Amino acid sequence: MHLDKLITTFDTGLRTLFAQPIASRNRPDADITETPLSDEEKKQAAALMRINHVGEVCAQALYSGQALVSRDATIVNALKQAAIEETDHLAWCETRIQELGGRKSLLNPLWYVGSFGLGTVAGLLGDRWNLGFLAETEKQVEAHLASHLELLSPTDNKTRKIVEQMQADEREHANTAQQLGGVNLPMPVQFGMKFASKIMTKTAYYV
Repeated sequence: MHLDKLITTFDTGLRTLFAQPIASRNRPDADITETPLSDEEKKQAAALMRINHVGEVCAQALYSGQALVSRDATIVNALKQAAIEETDHLAWCETRIQELGGRKSLLNPLWYVGSFGLGTVAGLLGDRWNLGFLAETEKQVEAHLASHLELLSPTDNKTRKIVEQMQADEREHANTAQQLGGVNLPMPVQFGMKFASKIMTKTAYYV
């Protein structure tokens, strides 16, 4: 394994956890005027966006771990492209959390390390399983985002627009992974991923 690859991987982790993310695209809600929200609506939206931010931290870690051990240049490039869009999500979530008066999860380093380990294991299993893991992850994230749209205030158009764009991107990532040869994961693995995700989202809502 090349030293520069390890350095890049380490740098990605540091930037994800401790640097201000910079989006390559404008925020989807840039042209939408902020509408008045009650304190409870702001609190709910901030908590949901904190969960989404944690999801993006985990996505960066997963992609980094998967790309570190993958030997297929096409797959590595696909992971890098997805990571760029996930960085957009990371930046959008962070700035929206700030606007809503919320904070990021205190456990982000823990989420990152755990997800990096999962991504590395998935990559070591081979590219088809690696891509299958990626596709299933994105499908589950898309489902989470859909549930958040139901929980957000109908008048919170700015947060809703961000979540909708993230949902569209996650769907595209899953489709790309399947087109590149990702396999359908066994049901026990899918169930385990959903169970772990539920623990993460429940915890990140509060911490």
